[in-house]
Amino acid sequence: MSVLSFSPALGATLVGIGPDGKPFQPEQQSGAELQKAAEQGNAAGAGTDQAEESSTATETAELSAVIANGRVELKGSVSGSYSAEDGKLYLFAMAPYQDSLFGEPIANTAESGQFGFSTELRAGSADTRLYDGFAVAVWKDGRYQEISNRAYITNPETVAGSRLPYQDPLTKKGLLVQLDMLSDAFDLGVKHVNVNFNLAQITAGSGVDYSYGGRTYHFDAAQIAEYDKNISTYSGKSMQVTGIVLNGWNERMPELIYPGVKKSGEAFYYGFNTATKEGYETTRALMSFLAERYSGENASCGRVTNWIIGNEINNNKNWNYMGAMDMDRYVEEYVRAFRVSYTAIKSASANARVFFSIDENWNDPNADEKLKYSGKKILDAVNAAILRGGNISWNLAYHPYPYPMVEPEFWDDHSTGAIVQNESTQIIDFENLHVLTDYLCGSAFRDPSNSVRRVILSEQGFTATSASRGNVEEAQAAAFAYAYYIADSNPYIDALILSRQVDAPAEVRTSCAFGLWACRMDVGDAIVATRRRRIWSVFRDIDKKAKTLEATEFAKSVIGISKWSEVIPSFRWRALEK
Repeated sequence: MSVLSFSPALGATLVGIGPDGKPFQPEQQSGAELQKAAEQGNAAGAGTDQAEESSTATETAELSAVIANGRVELKGSVSGSYSAEDGKLYLFAMAPYQDSLFGEPIANTAESGQFGFSTELRAGSADTRLYDGFAVAVWKDGRYQEISNRAYITNPETVAGSRLPYQDPLTKKGLLVQLDMLSDAFDLGVKHVNVNFNLAQITAGSGVDYSYGGRTYHFDAAQIAEYDKNISTYSGKSMQVTGIVLNGWNERMPELIYPGVKKSGEAFYYGFNTATKEGYETTRALMSFLAERYSGENASCGRVTNWIIGNEINNNKNWNYMGAMDMDRYVEEYVRAFRVSYTAIKSASANARVFFSIDENWNDPNADEKLKYSGKKILDAVNAAILRGGNISWNLAYHPYPYPMVEPEFWDDHSTGAIVQNESTQIIDFENLHVLTDYLCGSAFRDPSNSVRRVILSEQGFTATSASRGNVEEAQAAAFAYAYYIADSNPYIDALILSRQVDAPAEVRTSCAFGLWACRMDVGDAIVATRRRRIWSVFRDIDKKAKTLEATEFAKSVIGISKWSEVIPSFRWRALEK
């Protein structure tokens, strides 16, 4: 067992005594810290030559970690020829921001084909191991060599304070609600609603104190009161609330921004930073606070059932800005933050669901692989990265806007050449939505219980003003009806949340008049409703068994069909069709 002597300075030399009684210098810093140290020209990389000259361990190990009986139980297997000089396997525990072996081993056992460790969880303490990544190493050529995957706890829900069952939605009908038109939303029978949580706004002031991990954090009381009011109102009407956690530029808590990233005029939001100690600690505290407060245990706060971490993560440039970087590194940093967020949320609210989102660009020919990436590649890479650390129950939020989104009719989008009925398609929208869920049905994407991941369509809209034809309100209403029936008849989709209740002037100016209501165009970007559109009554009645087919009868002639079951083989209301 090594004994280390630490210096507090970044990049300082660490001196340890290995199991052979000889001194060594272990690896120690996070990737972000090493990059910073290199830029500052200090000696953080000292000892690299020693590592390069020594031989590499010849065995590899697979490791998994779960909570059982209040402890962390780890199991693993070793393959390859054994090379440990002392015949032992050493267990290390590192914080998520530490990319290489850090500190001293916390346990050891004899090297064998199958092995196990049991260690303290320390739940609720400042030095909790709830978020730690565990790794196995062997002692060889004067240093510890990591031979396993980095394994994280895959069942953090075990320690959750709230165990309320998942709130099953009444129907799949959702809407981006205008806060000053809640009575209209109630008249519409909305069952799903999105709420944006901007971390920059939550941390902009004080008044709400939250202690976590040995620190006390201060959050903006007015902002939290507004969330409490709105979410409790939605919950009181049996709406399922989906919280979208977004990371705005933050002068007050710069540790939430990824190291080295500068403010960008093209970035609406920024990537989450868990690559540094400060960023990791603040991020986990924020996620835990939100999940705990909106777990549903307190009716005056309400309940958030689903959490989406970031927005359209295949778009680094605009929605999750971390600076230009290749996709593998970008995914590594996103998954680091996602797993921290997942653990914080699930350890507070056991049955909440956690999602990431991608847009409709499935195989994007314009992706530069530095600031924008194809949705399929991101989905594949995120899944693979999560599997390496231990499979967890992530889910997908998808945005199947028509292509192009300035025209409401999606049923002819194949004419653009961008839509085909298999996974080679450039775009996945409602015309080929089954491609997405078919892909997720593959064995490589199954969750820990071998079930298909859940999908919510958390953002899409159909314009009432065509870029080429002007007013197309009838087509808008028909497009929504068709899209809703497609989603409603797909067993893997839980919600279709339409954008939006009222037009946004900024969007209307780009021919994206998505609202159930038109808006005034003489008040700048202020959203002021003027009149209902045809789509309003369709939306109201679409999920009512007694009214749905009557409400959508007009749409069949717009689309050019005689029965919905002609184009939706699994049409839910087939038995009611005439």
